[in-house]
Amino acid sequence: MEEMFHKKSEAVRRLVEAAEEAHLKHEFDADLQYEYFNAVLINERDKDGNFLELGKEFILAPNDHFNNLPVNISLSDVQVPTNMYNKDPAIVNGVYWSESLNKVFVDNFDRDPSLIWQYFGSAKGFFRQYPGIKWEPDENGVIAFDCRNRKWYIQAATSPKDVVILVDVSGSMKGLRLTIAKQTVSSILDTLGDDDFFNIIAYNEELHYVEPCLNGTLVQADRTNKEHFREHLDKLFAKGIGMLDIALNEAFNILSDFNHTGQGSICIQAIMLITDGAVDTYDTIFAKYNWPDRKVRIFTYLIGREAAFADNLKWMACANKGFFTQISTLADVQENVMEYLHVLSRPKVIDQEHDVVWTEAYIDSTLPQAQKLADDQGLVLMTTVAMPVFSKQNETRSKGILLGVVGTDVPVKELLKTIPKYKLGIHGYAFAITNNGYILTHPELRPLYEEGKKRRKPNYSSVDLSEVEWEDRDDVLRNAMVNRKTGKFSMEVKKTVDKGKRVLVMTNDYYYTDIKGTPFSLGVALSRGHGKYFFRGNVTIEEGLHDLEHPDVSLADEWSYCNTDLHPEHRHLSQLEAIKLYLKGKEPLLQCDKELIQEVLFDAVVSAPIEAYWTSLALNKSENSDKGVEVAFLGTRTGLSRINLFVGAEQLTNQDFLKAGDKENIFNADHFPLWYRRAAEQIPGSFVYSIPFSTGTVNKSNVVTASTSIQLLDERKSPVVAAVGIQMKLEFFQRKFWTASRQCASLDGKCSISCDDETVNCYLIDNNGFILVSEDYTQTGDFFGEVEGAVMNKLLTMGSFKRITLYDYQAMCRANKESSDGAYGLLDPYNAFLAAVKWIMTELVLFLVEFNLCSWWHSDITAKAQKLKQTLEPCDTEYPAFVSERTIKETSGNIACEDCSKSFVIQQIPSSNLFMVVVDSSCLCESIAPITMAPIEIRYIESLKCERLKAQKIRRRPESCHGFHPEENARECGGAPGIQAKMVLILFPLLLMLFSR
Repeated sequence: MEEMFHKKSEAVRRLVEAAEEAHLKHEFDADLQYEYFNAVLINERDKDGNFLELGKEFILAPNDHFNNLPVNISLSDVQVPTNMYNKDPAIVNGVYWSESLNKVFVDNFDRDPSLIWQYFGSAKGFFRQYPGIKWEPDENGVIAFDCRNRKWYIQAATSPKDVVILVDVSGSMKGLRLTIAKQTVSSILDTLGDDDFFNIIAYNEELHYVEPCLNGTLVQADRTNKEHFREHLDKLFAKGIGMLDIALNEAFNILSDFNHTGQGSICIQAIMLITDGAVDTYDTIFAKYNWPDRKVRIFTYLIGREAAFADNLKWMACANKGFFTQISTLADVQENVMEYLHVLSRPKVIDQEHDVVWTEAYIDSTLPQAQKLADDQGLVLMTTVAMPVFSKQNETRSKGILLGVVGTDVPVKELLKTIPKYKLGIHGYAFAITNNGYILTHPELRPLYEEGKKRRKPNYSSVDLSEVEWEDRDDVLRNAMVNRKTGKFSMEVKKTVDKGKRVLVMTNDYYYTDIKGTPFSLGVALSRGHGKYFFRGNVTIEEGLHDLEHPDVSLADEWSYCNTDLHPEHRHLSQLEAIKLYLKGKEPLLQCDKELIQEVLFDAVVSAPIEAYWTSLALNKSENSDKGVEVAFLGTRTGLSRINLFVGAEQLTNQDFLKAGDKENIFNADHFPLWYRRAAEQIPGSFVYSIPFSTGTVNKSNVVTASTSIQLLDERKSPVVAAVGIQMKLEFFQRKFWTASRQCASLDGKCSISCDDETVNCYLIDNNGFILVSEDYTQTGDFFGEVEGAVMNKLLTMGSFKRITLYDYQAMCRANKESSDGAYGLLDPYNAFLAAVKWIMTELVLFLVEFNLCSWWHSDITAKAQKLKQTLEPCDTEYPAFVSERTIKETSGNIACEDCSKSFVIQQIPSSNLFMVVVDSSCLCESIAPITMAPIEIRYIESLKCERLKAQKIRRRPESCHGFHPEENARECGGAPGIQAKMVLILFPLLLMLFSR
């Protein structure tokens, strides 16, 4: 595994060396003319059929290694953000010298064919990507992607930081200025990552913590906390006088106190000041807290076009190793916010420290067409390994110029391939976490939710290990892994299966260690009773190959029997095809797991006779005359499957069963099939029956699945070597049950009581309480407690069933939120532009006549028509699951109701997980409420919400920190651009249009 991570890091290191060498040889030419492949314009023609400028012919071909997207594996191409001029001299020069990376991209791919996207993100904004691909605008015709906003870029370019954001909310900030200020804060939050800490304070005559609960401290800049603060930003309004001295004192005190606690980044500290002016330089405050060391950097953002107070704000930034910038419109925000990152990168550049960084897991959505493929084919979780690229030209050393960041994406599934699933046992799994305790990969991680179509959960990348391994209440496992320890931990766990409806209670042994050269730690969970013993068999290659050739044999394509990624000519091969070629000696370059393949051959040979048995059943029509049994299947511990259809494929009731999209019921990278796992937990020799659950709220399946495990010995210690089962029509199964229920053991064959009697209701339920058979067909698949609440309640009291409380910390709950119909929406470019124009007009009116029209002019911007809107938001839920007590074979009871007594009998069906329940139907017993499995949202009281916000779990800081350097040139601290007359000329026709409305 460590070798895999090392190979990816080395590929990135080669790109860094090539980029720095190419830049060192290059001399900037302001008049350089260079036709490069623009990723948006390639292969585009004008109305005369000629290629557009920067849109030359660029050969693209679908490539299965890149999800069948059309790519060019010989060349890279360049994406430039929509808001940048693609022939700007700085961009053209950067594209020109970075062209030399093409050779390294191709060479890296030749050395390691498992590599996917490689890229260089320039500090100037352009993005060079290999292999080259055409970029398509979104539905609005825009490509908003800016590589400098991506976590891999920011993480590689800068060191961890503690930030206090000060926002001026005095009366002069009314209207659009406050809107721009809020957007500036939001953009700053976008640049903060999981290793950073922050707080936001609004100020006028008083201090107003945006989140009052977090008075005097900082919080981790994870997704949840940042979104929480964004919601509170909407509550800010402007009034009063701005007292900046109070705010600066508070900010310095917070940073000092927080630093002394030993929490936070313990690296860079910064104050971000967002205001429309400052009447003083406040040098006495800086002298008290920050000079001479200047350990806290000051970044100042002047909101509005006025330059009267620019000198004071620039002085503050320059005197404290920061940066000053002026933001006049909403369109200016992002580019100006990015400036501070270049300042923070200077010490790292001067140190020439090429720190390797790895990001948390994320779903790649860089390309719209890649996102569509993810929606269609399933998500691909990625991590990125990245390194910064520095200028090595002597004259730029003190300036610490960052050229950009190079990186490559690594699918998380590559990590799982290095851990053979067959060695982990039926319920075993591997998982990995980051230095912050967040999940990199875990079978219980659910990044998507469904509402019409699959969507990403907003906080999917910051799910903590304690939220999936929640039985570890003291975080023993989590904290040991975060601290990069090696060891073992055991606990009883409750693992949900079958879409969370069922639960398996078992004891897991966890083994964990760190992954060298990364911020990650790896864990392996082995369930007791599985994975400890492994059966080995031995057959000849000729025997095994003969039985592998059967058309009904398949292997788990997500398992690594052979590495088909190493050589391009092998990528099209399925695992089964690769094994056959390997065994026949036709592909000497194939690298395969000899031990696993030997066991596959053995399983193929010993399971082959079942095909003849299935064939004889199919030929004996009396056994299945009405074609009730549709499919028979077998799976072995090596991922080998055999499937036999008793009906035509087009006649199958469940068309998806055992297909690639039916992830629950096939061998995957992280789990065995559901029918295999459930059968393994049953008493040897017994069958487990179930009705498949749908993803919707209503389950109305038309099939029943039955499976049983195959063990070498009739004892729990014996390894489960396979599972076999059938799927049949529900109607067929129910008919068999009703026929059997009418057969009695009396001499005359007559039953004293029958399910046909109107005085009783008969049910067939499984060991989790779900109804397989009922006289009311619509109850099929329902939970028994919802139909017969009184009986289920009595069964729980008697101990025949037990309730198990489960928690879901990745749930999505419906919430009513206020939404606005006003023109305030920052995400609407049209409204934002109108707001900007109106603001300019207001400023002109104020200049001409000394009369404050601001409140009148902005009335339609700030006034919001509030209405409630239902949204899905992340939440925590609690819900029950139910399991039968194995030792109880038969029991009966009476329930005292309001005006009657309700009796029932429950009896286990031998060699199965089923129970027949006969209930007295004459007594309704409506006074006892049904028992539901519906999840209940855990609502935290305000004081507890505050404690949860303040609570900081143990985390490990990145090992590298570059906060300051004595050679740093602090004079590079920004400027104050004036308003250009040509902008007024451009806007003049629009102003006329505005007034004519």
